Amino acid sequence: QVRLVESGGGLVQAGGSLRLSCAASGRTISSYAMGWFRQAPGKEREFVAAISWSGGSTLYADSVKGRFTISRDNAKNTVYLQMNSLKPEDTAVYYCAGRSDTWVARTQRAYDYWGQGTQVTVSS
Repeated sequence: QVRLVESGGGLVQAGGSLRLSCAASGRTISSYAMGWFRQAPGKEREFVAAISWSGGSTLYADSVKGRFTISRDNAKNTVYLQMNSLKPEDTAVYYCAGRSDTWVARTQRAYDYWGQGTQVTVSS
């Protein structure tokens, strides 16, 4: 079983940056594709970014492309989401997810493990 714990959320002004971390425990995630999703108040959870097991392939939602960067450090069993040029519409709870497969995916049902989420609030 894989346990995922997100951290790094907080309150930031529009135009600012945050880096989210997702630390995995229980087993190594080096062969897992990983992803980030988010859920804003009153909205459904949506895909943000995903990364393959090696980091060689990434996928982004159009709304964050060019502003967010997903990365991973398999030696630390950790995945990151660097968020730059933040906008108020990025306000949401951000969730880390892992799938027992090496390739990226953007659908929630493709993921087997989920963290509890970390709140990101962007003020205007």
